Amino acid sequence: MANMNISGSQYITEYQDVEVSLPGQQLPWLVLHRSSALQSFSKQGFPSPRQEEWRYTNIAAIEKKLFKPTVGDVAAEIDKDWLKSRQLEDSWTVVLIDGRFSAEHSSLEGVPDGVIIMNMAEALRSCPERIESRLGKAIIEADHGFINLNMAWFSDGLFVHVPNKTVLAKPIQLLHVVTRSDSLATTRNIIDLGAMAEVKILETYIGDEEVSYLTAAVTEVFVGRNAGLELYKVQQEALKAFHFGGTYVQQDRNSRFKHHSFSFGGLLARNELHCALEEASECELNGLYTGIKQQHMDHHTRINHIKPNAISREYYKSILDQRARGVFQGRVVVFEDAQKTDSEMHNRNLLLSEHAEADTKPQLEIYADDVKCAHGVTVGQLEDKAMFYLQSRGVDKDTAKQMLTFAFANEMVEKVNLDTVKVLILNELLTHLPQTGIVREWL
Repeated sequence: MANMNISGSQYITEYQDVEVSLPGQQLPWLVLHRSSALQSFSKQGFPSPRQEEWRYTNIAAIEKKLFKPTVGDVAAEIDKDWLKSRQLEDSWTVVLIDGRFSAEHSSLEGVPDGVIIMNMAEALRSCPERIESRLGKAIIEADHGFINLNMAWFSDGLFVHVPNKTVLAKPIQLLHVVTRSDSLATTRNIIDLGAMAEVKILETYIGDEEVSYLTAAVTEVFVGRNAGLELYKVQQEALKAFHFGGTYVQQDRNSRFKHHSFSFGGLLARNELHCALEEASECELNGLYTGIKQQHMDHHTRINHIKPNAISREYYKSILDQRARGVFQGRVVVFEDAQKTDSEMHNRNLLLSEHAEADTKPQLEIYADDVKCAHGVTVGQLEDKAMFYLQSRGVDKDTAKQMLTFAFANEMVEKVNLDTVKVLILNELLTHLPQTGIVREWL
């Protein structure tokens, strides 16, 4: 137990009191999964900066507290107007409150025949064989304490199955809400697309601004042959909260996967995104993260080009003010059989304070000889030339800063293809941008 501290060992003790309330405990294969994960967690503990992939992120603040899951039915009172402002219009929505499904606030009417959209606890009751065939299968390159904590403790989540040749006319939203102080909100999600299926999904993570809590969410994605998935993640946790979110993707031949990550909230937030590409598949990863005060925003991506003729594009931006710190570690691995790979990775960081910090580490590992790969990184402040240009045309200095900061961020918003999602993200962006005074007339 080299990395296990008092808090970590208490999780093991606490597990004995809550395991009977976790979903799927009647399923021997799931009990085995949970037991194995708990055993691994007891050996590994939480990740440490001594590990290369966590060297820029110290989670000591998480280890000092014992976060406890909500046991039993959801009883929290929710401001319905506040919740509605975070919900997509004209969508199927699964709402989780403190890690548990809320039927009252969810909207699942009119799901087409053959399509499954439900919370994970219900899926473990009604179609456990589907969950068994997918659970844990997309997580290949990652093994650390948060993943094991999630497997052992997950209390609910989202399960989506879209059969072959099915195109969904409406998007799906997972709305994950935390209301209780010191709570552990663990969400396990599985998204499974058959051949030639098409769907858009939004994951939204929010919480009560007055409380501190830990979200540990894992999403496994399977994109079938010739299928297309556009997945959005908006992380807007409370500023006292901690967030770990891992998304692990398996792409079949000729599939298309596009991911948009927008990270605004949390005192400390870690987002992992790993993709495995089969032959002639396409992968596009876009990200924007903003930080103020002492926020720490960590993004870790890995793209494995396993087979030939696959294409990947990755573009992440950060805006950091005051003493915020942003981390980007992007890794592209081109396997020996992955000839004709075409890959690009870019990370741009805008620092608005001399105390803000951006750590960026792009990596290319190439084991094939007929490939086209490139990466680029910039860390800097607002350009003097652009400031001078605006001021020379009568724009005051503060407004010029606001306009340039918004323009830097808005490039990532413009990549969003779903209007309802774009509106939701713009509303959050205007709330969280370090520069104040940005007006809607610029949108």
